[in-house]
Amino acid sequence: MATVIGPRRAPDADAPTEDDGIALPELEDGHWMHHATRFAHTSFRAVARRLPHLVREAVTLAWATSRRDTAAAIGLNLAAGVMTTLGLLATTGVLRELFAAGPTPDRVRAALPALALAAGAVAAKGALTVAAGWAQARLIPQINYAVELRLFEATTAVELAAFDDAGFAEEMDRVRDRGMAEAASIVDHTVNLITGLVGVLATAAAVTVIQPVLLPCLLLAAVPEAVTAVRMARRQYLAMLARITRRRRMWMLAHLMANRHTAAEVRAYQMRDFLLAEYRRMMAVETRAQLRLTREQSVTRAIGMSIGGLAAFALYAVLAGLLLTGVVALAAAATALLALQTARSSLGIAVFATNNLYEDALYYQDYRDFLDRAAERVPEGADRPVGGLDTIELDAVTLRYPDTDTAAVDEVSLTIRRGEVVALVGENGSGKTTLAKLIAGLYRPTGGTIRWDGVDTAELDPATIAAQVAVMSQEYWKFPFTAGQNIRIGRHDRREGQPGPTVEGAARSAAAHDMIADLPFGYDTLLDREFKNGQELSGGQWQRLVAARGLYRDARLLICDEPSAALDARAEHALFQHLRRRPDRAVVLITHRLANVRHADQIFVMDHGRLVQRGTHDELMAVDGLYRELFELQASGYLAGAPE
Repeated sequence: MATVIGPRRAPDADAPTEDDGIALPELEDGHWMHHATRFAHTSFRAVARRLPHLVREAVTLAWATSRRDTAAAIGLNLAAGVMTTLGLLATTGVLRELFAAGPTPDRVRAALPALALAAGAVAAKGALTVAAGWAQARLIPQINYAVELRLFEATTAVELAAFDDAGFAEEMDRVRDRGMAEAASIVDHTVNLITGLVGVLATAAAVTVIQPVLLPCLLLAAVPEAVTAVRMARRQYLAMLARITRRRRMWMLAHLMANRHTAAEVRAYQMRDFLLAEYRRMMAVETRAQLRLTREQSVTRAIGMSIGGLAAFALYAVLAGLLLTGVVALAAAATALLALQTARSSLGIAVFATNNLYEDALYYQDYRDFLDRAAERVPEGADRPVGGLDTIELDAVTLRYPDTDTAAVDEVSLTIRRGEVVALVGENGSGKTTLAKLIAGLYRPTGGTIRWDGVDTAELDPATIAAQVAVMSQEYWKFPFTAGQNIRIGRHDRREGQPGPTVEGAARSAAAHDMIADLPFGYDTLLDREFKNGQELSGGQWQRLVAARGLYRDARLLICDEPSAALDARAEHALFQHLRRRPDRAVVLITHRLANVRHADQIFVMDHGRLVQRGTHDELMAVDGLYRELFELQASGYLAGAPE
């Protein structure tokens, strides 16, 4: 995977060198940093130009999720803006009456109607803001649910071969790490942007009504604060980019020092002092970088506040001049000062939301692009159901993985019949597992044809093919479920009373029942130590459980890929005895323990993706070839006096 941040700049002044003793690997940039450089070097003006498009896309997403909450979040914020304008106008009325000539009681009584209107506007604005926030908060979980569900619907529907495509896998990780989360963020920031802009426009409208000449003064006075906010946000982001490699190294060291899986080796090799020394060195450099950033931000803030103070002084000077010349009344000038504070706050919200909205939109676009790509990887099959399973025929079947020149399976032709145990034999990398996945329908051949009972699998419904297949793989996942659930997921949709083995029956056939019965809660024991009351199984115990899952599925085609690699001799014997007792299904067996294939009905020998031998054990032992060579090499280890 390529580095996404791009070429590194000159070393940080605080960056550790080899002379410092740091010899840690450079970690790849995380998926969540995919667009970091692009955003860091995009001007705020360019961000602002894209705002209409981004806002339209965010509103479209929110509207598709919940029309009611979208309309409420935007509509109530607009109404709150109207209340802001009304409140400022009412405040002007209050001040006008209070500053008028005459006895104080008369002025207070005259100001009461405007005061009541101002109070009502403030209360209404508060209520509308709370209601808008409630609607906005309701949108977030609904959007998260919708985008997450849509993503996992896509990832579980694509063909298995998609996960062998490095580009597809990288896009999927990037979308899961950040793209999915940013869907709700772009809506949230869009609503915040609308809120900030409405606040600015509301104050501008009020000032325009009160005295139009004050409007340019008001806007110019707010500009320094907006510029300062943009500069500080961008400076902090660039500093984060400069420090990201160091932060990832610190994360790596922290993970090594506080992890259950590394704890034994850290103690066995007495790595504590080494790891702590490296972490202290990194932390010292990181602390200096943070202090430098704090100093730079403080300088930027001081300059911004100074310019803002000068702008405010200029505003006061203009107001004083307008007051002295009689152009602006005292009440209007006081209201303008209140409007300035409101405009500053609203402008800050809008600037912050704009920055975040642009970056979030880049990652959300990754999410949309991935869904489009995933739709192209969904296997297309006909709706013809599988009628039965008497024979599976492979006719010159070939499979090439993406970005490879050599075929993993190269023009293989063979036939598998119901009731047979078929063994695939060969050295590592010979194509046995890939061939088994082709037989199981997990991969589609890039050449040749696979037929079930004479029907091309391309004409069959992929779901009904999968329903006829069970796989016991050497590469299994330790699902954090109970022991019983780990078996039951082999056919999770089987209802009570339907034909098929019971959970306990499948466990007994796989020599797993006694092991499960000895667990603290039997079949209800949770098999993950990270959870409360969870238990850990050994590799052999897990393999028994996986075998029980495959047997519980009770499929017509059973693929066994090294099903006994971690089993002890007794469990292995019990499993293979069970596999040979079922004439109603076909069994495809992959194993390096050739003693287990002696009784197979057919043995197919693979070498570099090609089928080089076929026959029974006796037939293959009667001729010189790869099978005989491998068998005799294994057998020699059990013979007394065999050379080492």
